[in-house]
Amino acid sequence: MPDGQVIELAGLTKRFGAVAAVDDLTARIEPGRVTGFLGPNGAGKTTSLRMLLGLVRPTSGTATIGGRRFTDLTSPLQTVGAALEASSFHPGRSAANHLKVSARAARIPTTRIDEVLGLVGLADVAGRRVGGFSLGMRQRLGLATALLGDPGVLVLDEPTNGLDPEGIRWMRSLLRHLAEEGRTVLISSHLLAEVQQTVDALLIISGGRLVFQGGIEDLADPDEFATVVDSPDRAALSRVLDERGIDYQLLRNGFTIRHHEPVEIGGLAAASGIALSHLQSKGASLEDIFLELVSGVRVHASAGGGTVPDAGSPAADATPAAASTGDPDHAPAFSAEPALRTPSSAGAPDLTEPALSEEPQPSTALVAVVTPARNRPAASEAAAPSPDAPRQSYAVASTGVIDIVPPAHRIDGPAVRPAGDLDDTSPGVPASGSVPAQSSPEVPR
Repeated sequence: MPDGQVIELAGLTKRFGAVAAVDDLTARIEPGRVTGFLGPNGAGKTTSLRMLLGLVRPTSGTATIGGRRFTDLTSPLQTVGAALEASSFHPGRSAANHLKVSARAARIPTTRIDEVLGLVGLADVAGRRVGGFSLGMRQRLGLATALLGDPGVLVLDEPTNGLDPEGIRWMRSLLRHLAEEGRTVLISSHLLAEVQQTVDALLIISGGRLVFQGGIEDLADPDEFATVVDSPDRAALSRVLDERGIDYQLLRNGFTIRHHEPVEIGGLAAASGIALSHLQSKGASLEDIFLELVSGVRVHASAGGGTVPDAGSPAADATPAAASTGDPDHAPAFSAEPALRTPSSAGAPDLTEPALSEEPQPSTALVAVVTPARNRPAASEAAAPSPDAPRQSYAVASTGVIDIVPPAHRIDGPAVRPAGDLDDTSPGVPASGSVPAQSSPEVPR
């Protein structure tokens, strides 16, 4: 069984002219785990993987596999299996012949070809030309190429792209199995929900810089999670919570309780003979945290060199908005909790506070707001165009496309509307208000 190797990125930087595609990236990927490599489009993921595999020369820094650069490996295909693109195949070759070329180049026994084709589910189409393969079948063939040398390190770029739901589930179980064998598995993906079910650790970059590194359980602070519980007898449940001195927030979907685990609340309700209709732990989703990390709203300690936005900066201004308007079930620990019930206030009813608070609307902290121009005319002014201003016209093509015909510009002399103008005058006739229209003789039908 092959041994996994540690992947280390130390100060990895790549500049294309004035553009820094990757900027001082330092990370460590351990064997025996599936590590997800996340980031928005243009964050530098593919460039980082290419530098790791020796396809792009870094401007500065190093990328090593087991302490050695990829170009220094004695048996690259037996050490690292990589699949960056699903289109790097000769369309006229069959799947088996494509693997045969790679096997001969790396001095791998050809008996391995049938093994990997069966492993990825392409044994029945081994003789078919790759040009007729679907995107999902090409992905499987790329994975077969990566596994051909039975390597201890796997680097896959968007491995589930093009796969159907059954194929995605198969890919997930295969990656988990390979990691359990002790291999190092590094995958990049945009499917956050799938990543959350597959990976053990995460590496997130934005703008070429590291914003998070660690286990998926380290993404959110424990204080960001809350227990949501509900019961047909809400009065009895609230009475028990008040007696035990447990703070809660009553919303439409039930009681939101922080700093108490669901097992504790469930046991308390069971001991009091209260039937529960809902009990779960809720917190910020991977999507919410990912968007906050890449936008700068959230700064994690593992970022290395990251700084908390200054007060007054756009990121700092967006943070209170997210806390005050976000979903309380997914709100961070520093969010303001409205209408929080405490045991001391249980006996004194507050007439100004409703018994059931409304759920806040979703956060718009990450939505860019365009400020209207100061010199924009008022609505009443915009609604009253000048009588001398030329009218805009339109033409409808046979395909249904509407083309806006710009008005004619007055130069020196009469202005004529362009041909095809759908107005009260015929095409080619001088526009109203320029020169008197000439009457033309009738054409006999």
